[in-house]
Amino acid sequence: MSRITETFARLRAERRTGLIPFATVGYPDVETTIALVHCFVAGGADLVELGVPFSDPLADGATIQRASQHALQQGVTPWTCLDVVKRLRAEGVTLPLILMGYYNPWLQAGLERYIAAAATAGVDGFIAVDLPPEEAGDMKALTTAHNQDLIFLVAPTSSDERLEAVARLASGFLYCVSVTGVTGARAQLNEELPAFIARVRRHTDLPLAVGFGISRPEHVARIGELCEAAVVASAIIDLFDAAPPEERLGRVRDFVEAITGRRRT
Repeated sequence: MSRITETFARLRAERRTGLIPFATVGYPDVETTIALVHCFVAGGADLVELGVPFSDPLADGATIQRASQHALQQGVTPWTCLDVVKRLRAEGVTLPLILMGYYNPWLQAGLERYIAAAATAGVDGFIAVDLPPEEAGDMKALTTAHNQDLIFLVAPTSSDERLEAVARLASGFLYCVSVTGVTGARAQLNEELPAFIARVRRHTDLPLAVGFGISRPEHVARIGELCEAAVVASAIIDLFDAAPPEERLGRVRDFVEAITGRRRT
């Protein structure tokens, strides 16, 4: 059983909604990324997504595009992301760490070599945003061999045939995109979200996490009525950017605590 599966089993037993915050590795710098993850843990997060910077992030809105571009300008690579995971594990972080990114950087790094190194570093899973199930065989075999989960995105536009194909390959959880569009904080949840989640449920028993546009505690509360976890990304970066430099980490921790309603020490 993977660490991700164990985490969702615990969430189910505790009857609570999981929180999955996101940080772009290297934004604004590597040391701050590590500090942010510790803030996530202290605030009560259950899993963490680490964004692997990429020059052509097709699914990302302005906030994450800007963070990725900044990280690339700082020289961050897919290998830097593994160094960050190693540091976090050495510093006592035990919750699941998931790399979220695009297929090309991992392919260019050498897929077999990179996934093996990621397992050694302590990576629990991958979200390959632009990897369709028809092309996922190699990555699926490698992640399975290293007891890692390969997590797929599904969207309101996904056909039943597509949902079925993804369900056959996915493990850990399914990432349900809440809107037809790119990432970015939004004021309201999609009114069609309940129907979309119900349709996904017909194809899988995996836990479901909803992301894209999740920015408020009430969003997470509503998502908790529908599925197992919520992903918060752009809202955290926006909050971080808007705060005075000396208050940024504290405000992120406060935000995570407000959403989870709990604290870990």
